Amino acid sequence: MSKPHWRRAHAADLAAISTIAARIHPDLPERREVLAEKMRLYPDGCRVLDAGNEAAGYGLAHPWMQQQIPPLDDFLGRLPDAADCLYVHDVAVLPDYRGGAARAYVTEIEQLARSSGHATLALVSVHGTRALWQRLGFQPVTPDAALRDKLSSYGASATYMLRALG
Repeated sequence: MSKPHWRRAHAADLAAISTIAARIHPDLPERREVLAEKMRLYPDGCRVLDAGNEAAGYGLAHPWMQQQIPPLDDFLGRLPDAADCLYVHDVAVLPDYRGGAARAYVTEIEQLARSSGHATLALVSVHGTRALWQRLGFQPVTPDAALRDKLSSYGASATYMLRALG
């Protein structure tokens, strides 16, 4: 069996991505159509952790605006023309495949951000993953009132984080 590796997600991966999302984030549900839109709008940022005969995880990222977060389970409509960061919407990896998978995804997304002219990565840490993201170079940002309001839908421990690529 080959070592799991990240590859570009395809439309055929949507069912597996949706299943993993429901398993890893049962309290942050997103409709399959919402996930499909992200894949359609920015396929370069959508990856699947390929473990041979199954998808063991996925990562979804797209250009966005710093200090703003897209609402959960809602359509983006389009990507902003003046995007100033690459937003990591979600990285979910099945428990048996953790241990370096998130780091490998971030490395790929960092290369994508640099090649597309974005100097910053952004994300919302949920479910107590803040320490993981800090190890990967992300720093917590104190949210303004509008951002704090939007963060509340992501759960009590949600933290907005940025990583400058320098």
